[in-house]
Amino acid sequence: MSSTLITQAKIVNEGKIVEADLLINNGLIEKISPKLDVQADRVIDANGMHLLPGFIDDQVHFRDPGFAEKGSIATESKAAVAGGTTSFMDMPNVKPATTTLANLEAKHQLAAETSWANYSFYLGATNDNLEEIKALDANQACGVKIFMGASTGNMLVDREQALTDVFQHSPTLITTHCEDTPMIQAQEALFRQKYGEAVPMSAHPEIRCREACYKSSSFAVELAKKTGANLHVLHLTTAEEMALFAPGPVEGKQITAEACVHHLWFSADDYEQKGTLIKCNPAIKSVADRDAIRQAVRTGQIDIIATDHAPHTWAEKQGSYFQAPAGLPQVQQSLTALLDLVKQGVFDLETIVQKTAHNVALRYQIANRGFIREGYAADLVLVDLNQSHTDRKQDNLYQCGWSPWEGHQFSSSVISTFVNGDLKYHQGKLGHFTPGQRLQFTRG
Repeated sequence: MSSTLITQAKIVNEGKIVEADLLINNGLIEKISPKLDVQADRVIDANGMHLLPGFIDDQVHFRDPGFAEKGSIATESKAAVAGGTTSFMDMPNVKPATTTLANLEAKHQLAAETSWANYSFYLGATNDNLEEIKALDANQACGVKIFMGASTGNMLVDREQALTDVFQHSPTLITTHCEDTPMIQAQEALFRQKYGEAVPMSAHPEIRCREACYKSSSFAVELAKKTGANLHVLHLTTAEEMALFAPGPVEGKQITAEACVHHLWFSADDYEQKGTLIKCNPAIKSVADRDAIRQAVRTGQIDIIATDHAPHTWAEKQGSYFQAPAGLPQVQQSLTALLDLVKQGVFDLETIVQKTAHNVALRYQIANRGFIREGYAADLVLVDLNQSHTDRKQDNLYQCGWSPWEGHQFSSSVISTFVNGDLKYHQGKLGHFTPGQRLQFTRG
């Protein structure tokens, strides 16, 4: 394995920005120093650029196996490394669903052969697979995923006893999609009465309403407190939900929360222009909700930022409100979108690193990743905050071939992405394929 010396980088790590040189050797960060006088196979002059730990995305839908027309581990992980993501955790609503230990290991094997980035997978909960969950080794999966609201796929866990059993018996972190399906179905019926099948996209946040989100997420928090379960609530979207979560550092928390890039960026005002391209579950809501989530990122009520990357074909997204599926692709744009928010003064760079790398590693107890430290895996992304680029269809590496940011000029660019010391992406070009590694965890 070749060695790389990165010189004069502004290293963003653990709340500080320090200019230094960094040596990568044998896939690890070997040395960090203000000045390194060493030989290396490759030297990258990072003068004026920032070096970040790679984005660890704790929520993606890479569609493998079963939905090759939408995406695959190969296509979506390739797009991810081009966007600065070095590790991902993939959801279980595929075909066959990842609801057995055999299917979980089959996905890991597929990723070992095809993934550009490091990987882990969730074991999905159902109303009747408690024995599979009990048999799960705590270090075998990134977590157990519960759909407490119906979304893409048929994995709704809607029996209260089944939910309680999973919360009581899961050997590892539980992650939840929280929406109340009966409330959503009642709203759908009301809007169908009013509009028939021609429901406008602007109705989406009223159909997937705030009350449905709060009812479900507050129930999940209550259940975690009652059972002592280790809970991480995904993709929160309302101001009301922020009060459910404690501010402050992620360390020591039993109950944590995540926000997604699109909920930090878009608002209900964007449905008129973007339409079904930003239809997702739970729905993008008001500007006030977006601003409350941003504030919660700053206070620490939101511990992690992820993407919920969920590609669908362009043809599928051209359907009417009820026909168009929910979900949008964004792993190639996620980091630069967050860097735009830094430029706008919404967040500082240290916060972005904390929420996309440090806290993910801490919350999931990922071994040897998420920080720029000597001896840690060299999962790194070099960014130029002053090199703008426009999101263009021909540059998107997703299988679906489109992005909701198409035409937007980002203020920053990803220059280089290292995964386990391998230069996977550099100055607009992909490197040679080498498979990423299975994430390892340090759970008791």
